[in-house]
Amino acid sequence: MLPCMPVRWFLLMVCLLVGMGCAAGDRPRTYVAGKVDRAPVIDGVLDDAAWSDAPWTDDFIDIEGPVKPRPRFATRAKMVWDEEYFYVGAWMEEPDVWGTLEARDSIIYNDNDFEVFIDPDGDAHDYYELEVNALNTQFDLMLTRPYRCGGTYDIGWDIEGLQTAVHVRGTLNDPSDRDDSWTMEIAIPWASLASHANRPTPPLDGDQWRVNFSR
Repeated sequence: MLPCMPVRWFLLMVCLLVGMGCAAGDRPRTYVAGKVDRAPVIDGVLDDAAWSDAPWTDDFIDIEGPVKPRPRFATRAKMVWDEEYFYVGAWMEEPDVWGTLEARDSIIYNDNDFEVFIDPDGDAHDYYELEVNALNTQFDLMLTRPYRCGGTYDIGWDIEGLQTAVHVRGTLNDPSDRDDSWTMEIAIPWASLASHANRPTPPLDGDQWRVNFSR
């Protein structure tokens, strides 16, 4: 394991855009994403050596925080990086894994999905959103600011060179049995984030990027 960079993230459920709002919220938690010598194989299975030393986040909580009950199903994520890519791994407990949307840039949050929000300079402007469902269908866009602050979005923007993969521990779209979980691997090229990052890509050791997740 080589030197690390700290990455900021919120552990929230349903919609992480609340963490990118106009007003400052609670102080984000901190996650140190380690730089790896060998890239993980993007196959949806988190068994590569690159992931072995990467800690899991805490379980995600509801977007409204402790006023809501603990979510029924656990969700965790982990992150690493190298000179070419930012990698995200996710594990999602789910007794019935399903997906219906197959066309790229469909409104993926209508399905089981995992979402990543990347705001490199943490100013809640010009940030990136990626959603992937259990069929590995991708929806990526760039937003000028959060929707509730009058932001606009560009669905035509794509993460060039994006790699994603999903692995289901169970049977996809079969409600007759009980599934265990599904996992996801994501590789986002630093070069695809450079246009609005307002900071070095890849990051320098010790840089802080804001990264939010949602399920």
